[in-house]
Amino acid sequence: MIVDLPDTTTSKISKKITALREQGGVIALGRVLTLVVVTKSGLEEEAIEAANEASREHPCRIIVMADAGSEAPDRLDAQIRVGGDAGASEVIVLRGYGRLAHESESLVNGLLLPDAPIVAWWPHGAPENACETSIGSIAHRRITDSANEPDPRAALERIRSTYKAGDTDLAWTRLTNWRIQLAAVLDQVDDAPVTAVAVEGASDSPSTLLLASWLSLALDAPVDIVADPAGTGIRRVRLTRESGDVQLVRPGLTVAELTQPGQPSQRISLPRRSLKDCLAEELRRLDPDDVFGEVITMGLPRTNKRSDRPSDS
Repeated sequence: MIVDLPDTTTSKISKKITALREQGGVIALGRVLTLVVVTKSGLEEEAIEAANEASREHPCRIIVMADAGSEAPDRLDAQIRVGGDAGASEVIVLRGYGRLAHESESLVNGLLLPDAPIVAWWPHGAPENACETSIGSIAHRRITDSANEPDPRAALERIRSTYKAGDTDLAWTRLTNWRIQLAAVLDQVDDAPVTAVAVEGASDSPSTLLLASWLSLALDAPVDIVADPAGTGIRRVRLTRESGDVQLVRPGLTVAELTQPGQPSQRISLPRRSLKDCLAEELRRLDPDDVFGEVITMGLPRTNKRSDRPSDS
């Protein structure tokens, strides 16, 4: 069910949700959090689709604040989606015009689930300082996506310089499977230290830089970044060791090959993660991601950023 409320107010939206609940079509019981999505009009549907899918694992109320244009006269249009149109959640889309185009705690205050954690997500247009925005200041977790920014590296640097516990970025979440595989391999090999690391990945991928930063911090070894063409994601990690190199290579989009001393090569499923999977992972935890905090604040500055070096393969 989709209910449109043109030229409305937060109070009217709240009353309409209550009326729908009383009609038996909507219940808030079992909702574990409020997800506030801050985006622009025209870009909201992809985020809503991902949030709906993620909400099947984490039932929540989704509030989408879509900037519809600050040059227009002040007006708030709303849409309520429930039932099959909202996955396991309730979706409230707020399209603000004029002064209402900008994110504001006052617009969502009356729509937040009582006594439930708040997660803020900027799928496009990450703020300069997420924690100090009106929505970020009331959120327990703040999710950005540097891969969608015009300059992903600069976006990571902004996160580093303004980082507060509770901040995270989906470029980091996309690395979960890479980190799991590499950690598992290092648990299996002998104790010979890693003396050098090479990370090969797309020149426009902030995940490549974050993976290099994590490895630099975790292994206390120099890291070299080798640039691949834009849009190709992460391709290879090589760990140089005196007893033999460990290498994890993903030539395509789904399957990687692991080589290590004294063992035959292994093929490993390592597909690119979907937006829904990444968002669902972030909604799984409402405590700060301390590892991300260390990587972004301490690992990023020490990473060798020679990303203009051509690939050797």
